[in-house]
Amino acid sequence: MQLLSTSKIVNQLTSQGFRTLAGVIIAGVSVPLVPIIKRLPAVAVSVFLLTACNSSVEPTQPYDSGVLVINAGNFFDNNGSLSLVTRNTTTVSTDIFMKENMRPITGGISGYTETGEKGLILVDNSGAGLDKVEIVNARTMKSVATLAAPDIENPRVAVGISADKAYVTCWGVTGQFPNFYANPGYVAVIDLTANRVVKKINLQKGAEGIIVVGSEAFVTGQGGERLIQIIDTQKDELKANSINIGGNASTMQLDANNKIWTFVGREALRIDPNTKAIEARIRVGSSTTKSPSTLTMSADRRSIYYSYTFFDAADGFKQKGEVYRFNITDTTISDASPVVRRVFTGLGFDPTSNLLYAGSTPSFKQAGYVIRYQPDGRLVDSVKVEIAPSGFFFK
Repeated sequence: MQLLSTSKIVNQLTSQGFRTLAGVIIAGVSVPLVPIIKRLPAVAVSVFLLTACNSSVEPTQPYDSGVLVINAGNFFDNNGSLSLVTRNTTTVSTDIFMKENMRPITGGISGYTETGEKGLILVDNSGAGLDKVEIVNARTMKSVATLAAPDIENPRVAVGISADKAYVTCWGVTGQFPNFYANPGYVAVIDLTANRVVKKINLQKGAEGIIVVGSEAFVTGQGGERLIQIIDTQKDELKANSINIGGNASTMQLDANNKIWTFVGREALRIDPNTKAIEARIRVGSSTTKSPSTLTMSADRRSIYYSYTFFDAADGFKQKGEVYRFNITDTTISDASPVVRRVFTGLGFDPTSNLLYAGSTPSFKQAGYVIRYQPDGRLVDSVKVEIAPSGFFFK
């Protein structure tokens, strides 16, 4: 142990609220610090100094709080980025990875998550063999490691399993239409202590969404195999049982009753993760041309928001849409009264501010906007971010 200087002792007292510019406060009176130390019994001084030596107040880092915006970018321009939006203001920090590491991400961004104090940025580059996962310090955005092909190929969604382990779903190497999903998908198991892929768990084609419930990870697919597959997260092994959902699925969410929700075609499915049974299959709206997507839970996880989109043939096949909401106890899902009449490239719900976040993309060649709404659809404000805001991570 090193003896603390007077200034360091003042700092220790300061961190506990006992300070003035001249010394310390005892019974509301400011007195010099050194005479107090001299009058203290030796044991008391030793205890104070030991406490001071062992005390550590971790400083605030620039990315400890706020909303990370996942800007997918233009796929062929490989210009995805991350923005940080400050809650309750329209302040935004753009291209924060570039800012902290002095190099671009170089690819589109398909996802982001955090586990422990590390963040995983999923990078989907338009060039073959250039996909990767950037592992960063989640509090500073400084690069820790880069995982590249052939370990990472077309990464889709990441989820934390523990403080030192994460899963990333990957499509694998893709082919050409009509055989786009030419190979089985997989989950890359990442050891966040060693910062490397330690295993690939082979899955259905087009492995996509993933959600963890207890010691099991549930994985959807886009490759036509119509399954939700289940992984034992303790053994990192695929289980024999799977759930036949009758179609492709992507996003999954867990509701307040610990039930899984996903969209399959124009239906919303509610699944019991314990019994693996499909408890409900509810038709979404009445349209035969609109499709539900971007399933998003409210803060209390009792309401579900979703985008309902279509391509308008009468307007040059321009994409249009609305946002709707239904309750997890509803037995029918109406499309009569939208919450917001607008098409978005991403939805998210901030449980801290209780606001709906939506990503608006005027084109894939110019900056987009994050638009914030009250839960009932009343406009709050908008913030200019970067190209194609498509997802959100709430810190």
